[in-house]
Formats: sequence, C-alpha cells, structure tokens
Amino acid sequence: MRQLQVTIDANSGFCFGVIYAIQMAEDLLEERGYLYCLGDIVHNDEEVERLQKKGLRIINYDVLQGLRDEHVLIRAHGEPPSTYQMAMQNNLTLIDASCPVVLKLQNRIKTSFDKKEQIFIYGKHGHAEVLGLLGQTSNEAVVFENLDELLRHELPQNITLYSQTTKSTNSFYNIKNELETRGYGVDANDTICRQVSNRDKELRLFAQKYDKIVFVSGTKSSNGKVLYQVCKDTNPNTYFVSKVEEIQPDWFADGETVGICGATSTPMWLMEQVRDALQAL
Repeated sequence: MRQLQVTIDANSGFCFGVIYAIQMAEDLLEERGYLYCLGDIVHNDEEVERLQKKGLRIINYDVLQGLRDEHVLIRAHGEPPSTYQMAMQNNLTLIDASCPVVLKLQNRIKTSFDKKEQIFIYGKHGHAEVLGLLGQTSNEAVVFENLDELLRHELPQNITLYSQTTKSTNSFYNIKNELETRGYGVDANDTICRQVSNRDKELRLFAQKYDKIVFVSGTKSSNGKVLYQVCKDTNPNTYFVSKVEEIQPDWFADGETVGICGATSTPMWLMEQVRDALQAL
C-alpha cells in the first residue's frame, strides 16, 4: 500500500448550470423512461454514459429534424434561434436547461446586433455555446480563439467585444487592452461566468498544497483543458485522467499527499472513484 493522503477539492465539480441541466434530465427520465438531448448534456463521457443507461438519448441536428411530437432537452450551453424554430415546426416540446448566464449573454449579443454593432466573440470555434451566440447575429459575428487570429481580420475602428462564458478573464482583458493600445475603440462586455473564472484562482491555491495533483476531466471539455493547464503551471506534478483506469501507480511514491480536482463538467462521483482508487494503491 502506498498510503497516499488524498483530498478532493471542495470547489471542483459541476457548476450550477450543469447541475440544473442534469437534475432536469434525471427528473424527466424518472417520469418518462427516456429523453432526447441535443448534443452531449455535459462534456464528460463517463457522466453521459451514466445518464444514457437511465434512458437519455443523445441526438444531433439531423436527428432533431426528423423528430416529431417528442420532448427534447436543451443543455446548459444554450441554442441558436433556429433550434427553437425547428422545434415549433416539428411540434417538439423543448425542455430548456440553458444556463441563465448564457441566456443573459445571448440577449446582450442580440441587442448589440440589433443596433448594428460590429461584434467579435472570444471563444472556441464550433463550441455549442458559441454556435448559440452566433445564432443571435444571423452568424455574422466574428469568432476568434486568440489575439493573433483576431488581428488577422480587417478590424473596424469600433469593436464590440464579447466572450464565451467559460473563457479566462485575464485573457479577455489582455485582448481588450491590446486592441486599445493599437488605437481601436473597444466596447468590452465581460460576460464571463465568475463561478468558472474564479476556479482559476482557487485551483492555483489548491494545487500548491500537495505533492501531486490528479486533474479529472472529460477530453472534450474546453474548460477542463484550461483548468488542467492552471494546475500544471502551478504544480508540475499534475496528471490528467478522464477515468479511473488511466491512473498509473508509478506516478506516486509512498506517503505522498495527492489533491484531486476537476472541470466544471466533472461529476463529484467520478472524483470520488479516483480518490478510492488512489487510496487502494
């Protein structure tokens, strides 16, 4: 036995938007026996698999087009207006679990678009939340993933800047400051979710305390990639796992302290499984 001293980060695990969506799904699954969900309910394969065993059916837009008279869950990331139009045409009942922070952002972008402002969105191309935001602008807004990409565009003198809710606040303000330094007028709308962005600071403090860190996250989670890097920068002895089977015993020495943390899409039960596996080494 390695006799590792293992602690789970109390601040890790689902953000309130994901908790809300999963609770809604579980209630409906209990009531109906099955439920369609447009896209993965959360970017964590283990949690998706758990819910699929309860009757959750993950579908894409092609399948949605062919559905009639069914109930479909909209996940926390939100959806563009076209999804709601299709639901009306197909007599679908949408169970809308869009995160309130995302809905507020969608409304603000729609207002800016109606005022004919030139909108630039700091976010990940193709991400579900970003597609919902783009839909508020008839897909006319410009999405960019970093400053270099933004500067490759021919920029207007006045820029309305928004961000995907899970991006880093530091990066967002660095982009704003750089644009202003270059002489652009920037109307910066900080719509980043503080429950997510504060994880950054909390994780730095957490990662410092232990000999080793095990970061648990789905491989599709962009928030997971960012937060893993935060841990790794703070504590180089940080390891990424998406499930218990990926733990390698030779990462650890006898009696070490190990901190377990995760993304906003990482279920607590999965971090607890990782803890139990480590304690059994």
